[in-house]
Amino acid sequence: MRDDTPTAPSLAHGPRTLAIPGPSIIPERVLRAMHRPSPNIYTGPLVDLTHSLIPDLKAVARTEHAATIYIGNGHAVWEACLANTHARGDLVLIPRTGTFADGWGEIAEDLGLRVEYLDFGNRTAMDAAAIGQRLRDDTNHEIRSVLAVHVDTSSSVRSDIAAIRAEMDAAGHPALLQADCMASLGCDRFEMDEWGADVMIAGCQKGLMTPAGMAFVFYNDRADRARERADCVTGYWDWRPRTNPDYYFRYFYGTGPTHHLYGLREALDMIVHEEGIENVWARHAVLAGALHAAFDTWEAPGGLELNVRNPADRSNAVTAVRLPDHGTRLRDWAEHQVGVTLGIGLGMAPRDSPEADGFFRVGHMGHLSAHSMMGTLGAIQAALVALDVPHGGDGLAAAARAIAGR
Repeated sequence: MRDDTPTAPSLAHGPRTLAIPGPSIIPERVLRAMHRPSPNIYTGPLVDLTHSLIPDLKAVARTEHAATIYIGNGHAVWEACLANTHARGDLVLIPRTGTFADGWGEIAEDLGLRVEYLDFGNRTAMDAAAIGQRLRDDTNHEIRSVLAVHVDTSSSVRSDIAAIRAEMDAAGHPALLQADCMASLGCDRFEMDEWGADVMIAGCQKGLMTPAGMAFVFYNDRADRARERADCVTGYWDWRPRTNPDYYFRYFYGTGPTHHLYGLREALDMIVHEEGIENVWARHAVLAGALHAAFDTWEAPGGLELNVRNPADRSNAVTAVRLPDHGTRLRDWAEHQVGVTLGIGLGMAPRDSPEADGFFRVGHMGHLSAHSMMGTLGAIQAALVALDVPHGGDGLAAAARAIAGR
């Protein structure tokens, strides 16, 4: 039998917006830079281009130390950083603020390391003093590294890496401080050298605005000295041949990610040489403030609320939202009716439980303007109205005031 029930037409035809926390929107000029024939991988322009990437990657990471490029994702550089700094049986301390700490811990266990978590839940930042106390209690210095996720992409909690280093120094503990900046690099301020991180890892597909496929490990001299006793490392993961290599292929232990390198070169031109990393951070801070203002205005009993309650703990790159019973409905409506793709809730509830439908995330990283932010927020407000989700006042107006500096 034919169903003649009228349905609202989709308004999603035309340009779409990807508002997930990575991969982020790729600028057209980055895509154009990649749209070319395969290059000579032995000599010529590609070699010079690759050499030019290293100082600019260091500029984004705010380090004068080593930078290496791996063909891979975040899981790849989790393994790379641990393999180069640890021997089997080592103990690592992982302050936990979300599911990505768990993932790093699983990689550590796979390498034969012992893992201890300090669980701070998934709504508040790490307590640096508690980390310092645990290190003071470790009188035999069994803990070899503190593995701290700067911004957990699942919970959107941002923690204070500089405060953790201060506590480690006050405790007189020799452990390395390793920071995961997958979500935050190029979005939230991060100062590798000034804040005292020994190792930092990141990927190309979020704040660096390049298609997924490359990831980076930055490390200082203290971390490289740990390489002397590391017995987990293999030829592919070894960071030393990749640092100032004598032959080009050693950058990648084989054929490089040729077209990604062209794209990354264009993205770094935009970040480092045109806008400037300080301005990139400022732009992300203003736009994140607009988004947070909108959600604070929409908050209502039985409706949505920001996962991170303390504004100081909120990321400028990703925002996790609690919306009991409606998270998946809102995501589906936004994607199919107005062409905005929001991120799924991740690790906030068991995957197969009804509670898992009560979350979503907004990615606001990389190639993002006030115009695109207001469009995403407009789509969310339309979804709240269309689905009769309880909500407060005019979030768009609050966002507009934040962008206008009012």
